[in-house]
Amino acid sequence: MTRFNDYNFEGKKALIRVDFNVPIKEGKITDDTRIRAALPTIKKVLDDGGSVVLMSHWGRPLKDIEKKPNLTLADFTLKPVAKHLAELLGKEVQFADDCISGDAVEKAKNLQPGQILLLENLRYYKQEEKGDKDFAEKLSKLGDVYVNDAFGTAHRAHASTAVIAAFFPAGSKMFGLVMEGEVAAAEEVLHNNKKPFTAIIGGAKVSDKILIIENLLEKATDIIIGGGMAYTFFKAEGGHIGTSLCEEDRLDTARELLKKAEAKGVCIHLPADSIIADKFAADANTSSSLNVEIPAGWMGLDIGQMAIDHFRKIILESKTILWNGPMGVFEMDKFQHGTKAIADAVAEATSNGAYSLVGGGDSVAAVNKFGYTDKVSYVSTGGGALLEYFEGKELPGIAAIKNS
Repeated sequence: MTRFNDYNFEGKKALIRVDFNVPIKEGKITDDTRIRAALPTIKKVLDDGGSVVLMSHWGRPLKDIEKKPNLTLADFTLKPVAKHLAELLGKEVQFADDCISGDAVEKAKNLQPGQILLLENLRYYKQEEKGDKDFAEKLSKLGDVYVNDAFGTAHRAHASTAVIAAFFPAGSKMFGLVMEGEVAAAEEVLHNNKKPFTAIIGGAKVSDKILIIENLLEKATDIIIGGGMAYTFFKAEGGHIGTSLCEEDRLDTARELLKKAEAKGVCIHLPADSIIADKFAADANTSSSLNVEIPAGWMGLDIGQMAIDHFRKIILESKTILWNGPMGVFEMDKFQHGTKAIADAVAEATSNGAYSLVGGGDSVAAVNKFGYTDKVSYVSTGGGALLEYFEGKELPGIAAIKNS
């Protein structure tokens, strides 16, 4: 497998699969993290004297149009991304009105060294998600070299992320800098971790995190559980959780996970207390409660001070940290304290020499919101992809290049 930095792109046309599936509201990009992440890869090709053809998806146009007939493909265009990217790079970004049309082929063919072309949304075609070989082959003809830099879609066996690699010889396909960084960070935590290794797992549902917790039981020394999913564990152990979120059909699963952890000598840490509310709203009345004694009609929406103190101690003693999922409803100011305190502890542990990886959309949003992005070792751009990686699954977008 060719390493990106070792390749000289002079005179080459690099076809780069990026992940520009960014939030856009009223034609404006509200979070350009993923676009900024791709800039070093793009600049390396241009600095070498190559040209760049970028391809990405945005949203789920065909599925959404089917549900809402008032929508059209134009509502899913990547044109705002082209404009924003041009501003970030300080140079023109050409735009093709399709990804495999005559316009796309002609513009790609005429690209000169130092120039950039962004193709229209790949998911205008159902063949993209189906992993269609003919579609992948048409895309492959737009570049001399294939670079996959879209970790956020690496868990999908789509035409542009997995199938397309087969149309390039071994020396002409590689990961970009984002993908290399993501894989290296995940490998550091999974296979090269120093103990104590603490995994902080939050979010709403146990069912979303079963596989990752089970896989981490083979790796971690400590697993901290917070967020809505914690209440299923308390209910499973006979606690009173009021109207807190609970997956009734996962109570046995929660008990099994606790038994497995005990058998493997892994410490699972549940939050002792919560900030509770009388309704799920920013203006709710709040109080605090032990998590086994939440009154009827009240729900836990954030971890409490006892939990924060306990979790902080565990984190500060750690040498390796994985954080996936918030501790509460941090989008509301009243319930952000727990998540912010965990972010602060992870940052402090990192400054003391621990290796920390933050991944999963809500965790990333939290470190961004509280200003800790530059105070942890690595912030992943992949949500589902990172989860599946830590579940022990082989990701098609990685395997397509790594195994060729």
